[in-house]
Amino acid sequence: MEVDFKIDLSSLEKKIGYKFKNIKLLRNSLVHRSFGNENKKYKKINNERLELLGDAVLDLIVAEYLYKNHSNYSEGDLAKIKSMAVSEPVLAKVSRKLNMGEYLYLSRGELLTGGRERNSILGDLFEAVLGAIYLDSNFETARKIALHHLKEYIDHVEEDEEIMDFKTILQEYSQKVYKQVPTYEVINETGPDHKKLFEIVVKIGEDIEEKGIGKSKKMAEHGAAQALCKKLGVKY
Repeated sequence: MEVDFKIDLSSLEKKIGYKFKNIKLLRNSLVHRSFGNENKKYKKINNERLELLGDAVLDLIVAEYLYKNHSNYSEGDLAKIKSMAVSEPVLAKVSRKLNMGEYLYLSRGELLTGGRERNSILGDLFEAVLGAIYLDSNFETARKIALHHLKEYIDHVEEDEEIMDFKTILQEYSQKVYKQVPTYEVINETGPDHKKLFEIVVKIGEDIEEKGIGKSKKMAEHGAAQALCKKLGVKY
């Protein structure tokens, strides 16, 4: 079964730079799982299958691009850069730039809690749309569209502190210098359930530590790791 709404998606197609032959593929890519919770007709319809496909297609596109354009990178470098280039914050940035969130089918609960701007939802959305483009056309077209929107971020990913994997950077540094891995601990939670703030401390041994605050434990850990990397003068 496919989502069959009559909403005009031509403006989104123009932003993406691709005209769908089967517009239902694009519509399906815009349906978040929460929508079916309030609309029984679409209970079993969401963009997760397209997101899974788009994720695999995007991985190959970016790996191939890095392999062909950065011959000086080792296998480890390629893996690290690829991981950052297809990370949630990067894909969410692209979705925001294209205003893709405006076209999402979300539950009222997700709408009220800022679902149209949530990184996880927007990152998955870009992958779902790419999966839809791949099915509607071919790999070459999907690659052209993906790189058109992502190339700038791929080429400068190491300069963007927002998407650097500071937890991995800190762990590698800590193992090399201190022969141990950092530990993370939630030290405070504030706010209602739908709008919590987490404060986390990261420690290396007993004396080396920094704190981070975020809307999720993952974000707080990232902030704490970034702060400690800067404190220790870690090169990245």
